[in-house]
Amino acid sequence: MSEPHVTLDPRDPVQEKLRRPLEDQLTSALQAAADRVRDGYAGEPVEQVCQRLLDETRAGLHPDIAAGFEPDMDEFCRVAVAIVRGEST
Repeated sequence: MSEPHVTLDPRDPVQEKLRRPLEDQLTSALQAAADRVRDGYAGEPVEQVCQRLLDETRAGLHPDIAAGFEPDMDEFCRVAVAIVRGEST
């Protein structure tokens, strides 16, 4: 499975200007969260793992960025399923 990655909407001019550094920061936070969740996984259901991924990702971001972060939950759930199945993300 590929590494989890966050993508921003390129049609928004502000997002376009900040897209690369912000995507890198969000992706890094998601990857770190996936590692922590995988390391602490103890048989929880996918929904709980998905929520924990979101919580851990937001915890790894600046509070202002975390407050505005509305991720693609399909991506988070895909990563959660991989963790539950024991696959690497």
